[in-house]
Amino acid sequence: MRRLGKSGFIMVAFGFGLVAASCGSSSSGTTTATSTTAATSASTTSTVSTQTFPLTGLPVTAANAANINRPALMVKIDNAPQAWPQAGINQADVVYEEMVEGGITRYMAVFQSNNAPLVGPIRSVRGTDVALAAQTGGLIAYSGGIPAFVSAVRNTGVIDVGAFAAGGDYTRDYSRPSPHNLFSTTQKLYSSVNTSVQPAHPLFQFGSAHQTIPSSIAKSSSSTEVYISAAADDLWTYHRSTGQYTKSIGGQAIVDTTGAPLSTTNVIIEFVSYVNTQYVDPAGNPVPEANILGTGNGEVLMGGSYAPISWSKSSDSQPTTYSYSTGQPLKLRPGRTFVVFAPIGTQVTNN
Repeated sequence: MRRLGKSGFIMVAFGFGLVAASCGSSSSGTTTATSTTAATSASTTSTVSTQTFPLTGLPVTAANAANINRPALMVKIDNAPQAWPQAGINQADVVYEEMVEGGITRYMAVFQSNNAPLVGPIRSVRGTDVALAAQTGGLIAYSGGIPAFVSAVRNTGVIDVGAFAAGGDYTRDYSRPSPHNLFSTTQKLYSSVNTSVQPAHPLFQFGSAHQTIPSSIAKSSSSTEVYISAAADDLWTYHRSTGQYTKSIGGQAIVDTTGAPLSTTNVIIEFVSYVNTQYVDPAGNPVPEANILGTGNGEVLMGGSYAPISWSKSSDSQPTTYSYSTGQPLKLRPGRTFVVFAPIGTQVTNN
């Protein structure tokens, strides 16, 4: 767990002019890979038909084959009500949800297999993002942040494509209130890098396309409420026709800028401890940081069932491992995975 020294909260202002957001078809820009991923799945080969993407376990197709050796791209996304609807989350491979000041949450969306023609609103990093950056690697896009957090994120070795490093790749939508209006595209963010970057590596284990929780511990549930706070009362609803979970917050269905519901194949609820970093926001709210190192408990939602799980993370740079109460490793259904860093004691209700 990283503890940072006390100082005033630094608010970062931006003055980027509004320009048209690029929706170009280039998928990898000038980023190149220095090696292949160490492991993806047991069936991975060099052909499009059998390769799988490391972050989703989904097969490579002709449409996205050019992305297989791209690095991961992390983008910090606003989740305050003023930021709704957001853009790009449904194109992410992995999404982490973490609590920030005032009880609201923010997302760290991780891209590799697909492009998002618009992504945002993009916001500032927090202390929790240091361990996420270290385990994920690649590129990170954000709007700024407390200098100690920004420095710690950069020190992990990730490539900074944030608003101060690649300001020309960001635009503001002045129909939205600031600071909930900063956007970019994954194509622009990838193309801003002209050095070799390691390709993305797996963060989870995946099973078959119809992977299920072991029947001995699985319990059926059509919806799961995760009450993080009054400002973050999340409800995940399973849709058997699509095999996807959709999300509402405080009774409001969450959709993206195209009107599509925010959806995911898997949901991992990871119970973690939060500590106040001794920083405060302008309203005086303490800025929390999740301790995602060590061991703990949680719950997985997959295929309309849920089960208790355990998690373990030995260092910042090591991905978290997950297992069932039976000791079997957690194997997810290929697709997008949403990881919720829920404070220990969070009320979770399965219906």
